[in-house]
Parts: sequence; structure tokens; C-alpha cells
Amino acid sequence: MTVWGAAAVDEVVSGGAGVVHVGTRDVVTPLARERARELGVEIVVGTPAPAPAVVSLPPVPAPTRSLPDPAAVSARLGNAPRRVGPPSGALYRRGAPVARSSARVPGHAERVGRVVVVGAGNVGMIAAMRLADADVFDEVVLVDIDEGRAAGIALDLTHTAALSGFTTRIRGVGTIEEAGRADYVVLTAGKPRTPGMSRSDLIATNAAIVGDVASRLARTSPDAVIVVVTNPLDEMTQHAWTSSGFPSQRVVGMAGVLDTARFQALASLAGAGPADGVAAFALGSHGEEMVIPLSQATAGGRPILERVGPADLDAAVDRARGSGAEVVGLLRSGSAFMAPGTSAARMVLAMVADRGEVMPAAVLADGSYGIRDVYVGLPARLGRRGVQGIVELDLRPAELAALREAADRIRERLGALAPT
Repeated sequence: MTVWGAAAVDEVVSGGAGVVHVGTRDVVTPLARERARELGVEIVVGTPAPAPAVVSLPPVPAPTRSLPDPAAVSARLGNAPRRVGPPSGALYRRGAPVARSSARVPGHAERVGRVVVVGAGNVGMIAAMRLADADVFDEVVLVDIDEGRAAGIALDLTHTAALSGFTTRIRGVGTIEEAGRADYVVLTAGKPRTPGMSRSDLIATNAAIVGDVASRLARTSPDAVIVVVTNPLDEMTQHAWTSSGFPSQRVVGMAGVLDTARFQALASLAGAGPADGVAAFALGSHGEEMVIPLSQATAGGRPILERVGPADLDAAVDRARGSGAEVVGLLRSGSAFMAPGTSAARMVLAMVADRGEVMPAAVLADGSYGIRDVYVGLPARLGRRGVQGIVELDLRPAELAALREAADRIRERLGALAPT
């Protein structure tokens, strides 16, 4: 397997080639794709061949960026111009400028049918907005026990169609059955944290909600891919898997994308350069046992320790680990929703694109990293039908030990859940 960075694309172009040929198992970084687009170079993937579930990925020295804004990702998936920036301001503040959006995912003769967002709270609202703005679905459906809220948000989002340039239909309903058969489901339903509450404090309450939703989804949408956002995320993802009866590849948790984005932002504030120039993976649990292997982290394509001192980096990791609680404390009522909703939509769009993008996600460990049979945050290759495989990074012994410790703590907390 070869890792293609922007420098590799420049080298090919300097040789007079207008096409970059990559293997089906190669990793093409987001920055490399953007560089190819700027130079008018086509990236051609070879004929697919059977790939093992686990591949080895060494540290990447080439310039790379990870987890960019979903709008930017959608732009790189298509040939049409696409806005890059925050979500439509019309949804949450008056008088904000908005731009048009008309990108499509190339390579698909038809649009993807339906994505269902379960839970019309703030996280569900932002996820639905991002998914509608991407304009790759026939329909986005919000489901909430408060049907009026779901319908109201759906109508409000529909009113932004001309402003944002999408044609996706948006509905709001009161039950999963009314939503209809889904291709993808974003599960945000559950009780949010309040100040002083840990994610683990929610386990019993939210397990009942997640178990019921997952079993109903299995009946109405037996072929769907479920992206779990409900806290405590790792435990609720495993609970959704057992309750739905789905193959583990089609049940995945969101937290790694969110935690990585938080670290990127905080590392940028510490002097690492632009946030989207920071590349890293947030692994382990979504909580106190979050692990960010700094041996794998880069800034502007260079080892991040060359840009930020160890003490400042450790502080950024600690603050990223506690960022959810920090937001809860500042809001006083409710919890973070902009970054979580955007992260969930980002994962769904990566799967729709079906490019085999590697993202940190809560997946069922298969023996990689010496961990098995528990959902934990690992680097996962995502495709149209969910998880294609787990990617093994060359972790340092202390990083690997911390990752295994996170899996053990998740396993212990799962013991508090009664069998479904």
C-alpha cells in the first residue's frame, strides 16, 4: 500500500503526466485530492482486488489534512464549484450571508435514496442541515417523539433550499416507521448531559432509548448503515449493534471524527498552523480514555512536535478530551451540537462517496491492536456499506497500551448493561 500526498501528485505532474494511477489499497490524502483538482489532474483507481480487513499504515510524512469541513469534502467529490465555509446562517441567525450549493457525487447514476436522522434536537438539526446541503440524497427525514419539532425544523430547513441551492426533500415525522426505509441512519436520540454529569452517567437511560430505536430500525430498514451519536458513545454503539442484529460493519460510532476535529482546532490555537493542516487520529473512548497518538500527528506535513512544544501539545490533548464537558459548562443548558452534528454528517458523506476514506470511528475490534469483540475508536476505512476494514497504525508502546486500556474500560462499562 502507498500513501499519496500532495508532493507525490506534484512529482507525477512534473513528469508530464495528466493522470495519477493509484492502487485500490492505496491511501490518497485529502490534500493530495485537492492538489490534483487544482492542477486538473485525474486520480484513477485501479481495478478493485480483494483486500484484507486489516492493513498496515506507516506514519505519513507527506503533507496531509484530515477531517475538513463537509462542504469542502463535497466540493472535492464533484466537478461543480462548491462553497466552503460554515453552514447556512439562515438557520440560526438573521441576516447572515449564504451561498449557493449544487455539487453532486460523481460516479453514481442515481442519487442516494434516504437518510433518516433520529432525534430532532440540536445535534440532529445540524446533521440534517449538513446532509441536505450536500444535495446527494433524495430525502432527509427527521424523526422525533416531538413530531411538531421535527416537522418544524424540516420546514425551516426546506425554506433554505433556494438559498443553499439543494433539491433534497426534507420531512419531519413522529415515528421511525413513518420515516420509511433508510439507506443511512444518524442516531442522535437520547438524554443530553447536564453540568457535572459524565457521559457514563447516561448509560442506563440512553440504553433503553437506543435499544428500542435500533430494533425498530432493523425492522423498517434492514439494509441501513447506522451512525451512532448518542452518549456514552462507545457503549451505545455496541448496544445498537446487538439490539439491531446488524453486521458490525453497518453499525459505527461517530466520536473519533469529533474528537479529532477538536484536537485540530486546539492544536491550531497552540501554534500548529491552520486547523485543517493538522492531521491526527483520536482513538480509544469518547471520554477520559481518549487517545491521540502524537507519533502519528502532523502539522503542515511535518511532525507536529516540530511546530508545538510537548507541554502545549499535552494541554491540547487534555482540553480536547474534556471539550464536551467544557461546552456543557459554558452553555449551562444543553451540550455541544455544531461540531457533533457536522461530524456525523461528515461520516455519512464519506460513506456515500465510497472512496475508502480512513477516518477514526467506534468500530467492533477484530484483533487489530490486540483488541477484540468490543466497540472502540480505531482508524477505519469507510465505504458505501459501512466499515470496510480497520487500519493499523505504527503506534508507540505507550500509545498502544493506552488504547488497550481504553478498550478494557469500555468493556467494564458494558457490563452494567442488561442483556437485550
